This record gives sequence, C-alpha cells and structure tokens, in this order.
Amino acid sequence: MSQIPTREFLFRLAAAAAAETLPRFRQKLVVDNKIAADFDPVTEADREAERAIVSLIQTEFPQHAILGEEFGEHGNDRARWVIDPIDGTRLFISGVPAWGTLIGMTYDGVAQAGIMSQPYIGENFWTVGEGAFLEGPGGQSKLAVRDVGSLAGATLTTTNPRMFAGKAKERFEALEAEVQLTRFGLDCYAFAMLAAGHVDICFEAGLKPYDIVALIPLIEQAGGIITTLSGERAENGGDVLAAATPKLHSQVLEILNR
Repeated sequence: MSQIPTREFLFRLAAAAAAETLPRFRQKLVVDNKIAADFDPVTEADREAERAIVSLIQTEFPQHAILGEEFGEHGNDRARWVIDPIDGTRLFISGVPAWGTLIGMTYDGVAQAGIMSQPYIGENFWTVGEGAFLEGPGGQSKLAVRDVGSLAGATLTTTNPRMFAGKAKERFEALEAEVQLTRFGLDCYAFAMLAAGHVDICFEAGLKPYDIVALIPLIEQAGGIITTLSGERAENGGDVLAAATPKLHSQVLEILNR
C-alpha cells in the first residue's frame, strides 16, 4: 500500500470536515476558551470536523498515526496525519471566510502531502507530492510562487503583530519597513496565497505542528521555501518563515535573526 494519499482521499477528508463546518459557519455557536489567561477559542465545529477526519483515516489507514489539534495523538507509525480542523477559529466565529481545514501527512517526519480546504469559498489547495494545485470555482490551476525580485516589491503577512515583543518586535518592524505591503490576520490562507503567487513572505511565531504540516508541501511544491528561523525543517512548528524565493528567504532570515 502506498504511503502517500491520493488526491481523491484528501478531498474525501476535506468534504467530511466541510459537512461539519459549513452548516455551523455564520450561525450562533457556543464558543469555549481553551486558555483561561487568554482567548483560544474552540467550537463544536472544530471538534466534530476533527472526529469526521479521524474516522475516515482510521478506516482507510488503520496503522497510521494521527495528531489532531482537538484530540491529540493516536498511534505511532512512520506515516502520520496532522490535522487542524479549523485553522483560524477566530475568523470562523467572526464570520470571515479566510479560515481553512488543514490536513497533512508526514512520513519519517517529513511532510509529503497536504490540503488546505476553504469550503465556504469552495477552494482546495492540495498536493500529493507531484506539483501543487488549486481547485475551485474557476477550475483547476497549478500553483506557482512569484518572484518580485526584492523586498521592496514584496507582500508580507503575519497573523497578529502583537505576537512580537522586545527585540522580536524591533526586528519585525525592521522587516516591515523594507517591504511594499503588509497584511494581517489571514492565518493559513496567507500561506495558500504565497503558493498561488499573490503573497511573497509569511512569518508566524509559535506555531504547532498542526498549524503548518499541511502547508509545507504546498509551499515547496509551488517552488517556495519554508523553514524555522534557524533554517531547519518546520514540521515541528515554532517560528516559521515561508518565502517565495531563496533570495527573499535569506534576506528575511538575516533581518529576523539580527
């Protein structure tokens, strides 16, 4: 049995999640908070979508390990699924359709396949290791990063500038001063836009594996580069930088690591 899932299976997982998320989107929801000292929301939509994804994986690949944001770790295998049923729950509860369902698979710790599904818009960004693609209302297209040449022409995204403090804040502001445009609050959708050639730099601090694993192969198969700030692979999360070109990636690392 192949260790890499098919496009059809990724889409089955995304559809199962959408069956739980879409009926609850822009509806009245009970929102629970996972962190008493802050606000880390979770809803019934998050939990039921993860249950639906896990059920299908366990039926199709019972030997595979699974890590989900809401229900943690299942099993121990060289093949491992990493799931965020709703990446961008704050966007979800605000009625903004820039959240996504992230489903990725690693083999021996390296991300091999992934899908970022935005079912309200009807977009699926996906890869099974041979190119990355967008399927949506306009049909299918191959994803490819763009090359704007320099920081002066680049678009930078991060979810929230308030995640940076002290020296990190100074370095982020130095980076922001070098680029043409900065946008905030897009979560996983920003990484999809980088793979699609609309954004050039995505930087996020303190990511968990389920925030990033599905997006790593999308960025790489679209021609981009994605690492931690120390230049390591990003499957374990942390402070993660994605850039459209090696030149931009190197320039941003230099600024952020000063």
